[in-house]
Amino acid sequence: MSRRSFIVGGAGLAALLGIGGIAKYAGVSSLLRPPGGQDEKRFIALCLRCQKCREVCPNGCIMPSKTEDGFVNARTPKMNFKLGWCDFCAEAYKGVPQCVKVCPSQALKLPDGATATSIKIGVAVIDKDSCLGWLLKGCRTCVDNCPYDALTLDENNRPVVVENKCNGCGLCEYVCVSLKNASITGRSKDRAIIIKPLN
Repeated sequence: MSRRSFIVGGAGLAALLGIGGIAKYAGVSSLLRPPGGQDEKRFIALCLRCQKCREVCPNGCIMPSKTEDGFVNARTPKMNFKLGWCDFCAEAYKGVPQCVKVCPSQALKLPDGATATSIKIGVAVIDKDSCLGWLLKGCRTCVDNCPYDALTLDENNRPVVVENKCNGCGLCEYVCVSLKNASITGRSKDRAIIIKPLN
């Protein structure tokens, strides 16, 4: 390594430290994990990045993380509810999430007796600035589709999340039409309801 390369590299490292870049690329933030992976420290310590959970997901809503999610998180599974939603394999596999079943290291692990209503992947959050219901356009798609009654309408017929009933299954995000109707809202960059990690 030349002296010039060393100096340039050192300056780049100092700049990254100055803007908090290392924290971003190290992967200190939590991602939305498949069922049983909500204890982030335990999950990261045990996950083999084998992609078995993604391969077996019947609804196709598990995808590998990218380096943009942080080096520590790279290739670990995360949920993408734009692709599908998690029904906890209720129909096809009698409520036994296949991602948990195939995980060789038990990075994805549920407590005994866990059910779709007791498992929490995350919680739904509504962006009131882009939600068609909150813009009084009469949309209630998320409320009509929620199988857990975790969404209701307020006195003005606007959707509201009932947090203690929301298990983060992602169906509301999957069916949200706000992005398709961006011309109505004029500001949508993402769906108006998304699932956020619990922590």
